[in-house]
Amino acid sequence: MAKNGNCCLLKFILISPKEGIMDLKQYFENTKGVGVLATADGEGKVDAAIYARPHFMEDGTLAVIMRDRLTHHNLQSNTHATFLFMENGPGYKGKRLFMTKVREEEGTELLHSLRRRHYPDDKEEAKFLVFFKLDKELPLVGAGN
Repeated sequence: MAKNGNCCLLKFILISPKEGIMDLKQYFENTKGVGVLATADGEGKVDAAIYARPHFMEDGTLAVIMRDRLTHHNLQSNTHATFLFMENGPGYKGKRLFMTKVREEEGTELLHSLRRRHYPDDKEEAKFLVFFKLDKELPLVGAGN
């Protein structure tokens, strides 16, 4: 901050949302840990479930593959979710991603191309690729900057 007479000149560095997403993509590609996706239904009843790391799409959204279970059901009536990621190792390091669902697709080629794991007995169950916009990113512990 530079002083100029009686006023101050503030310098802001703006990071585009896409740049922030790319930083997160690198973080999740290079960091091992456990992820939990938390949702609530339209009445506020909460759920939390273990989920794989999100996929980072070129349009700046995050995508999560899910089955038609409680988490997916909750997102039909309440589009808000939080992905909590705790890094492996000592201490409490990680990220909290606050997100809003923007769209979803069922059983598409894109969904199948993004899958990291394949199980022989899961072909019959419906799978959804759910896209989120990132609203806020915070560290696992603390309020952030």
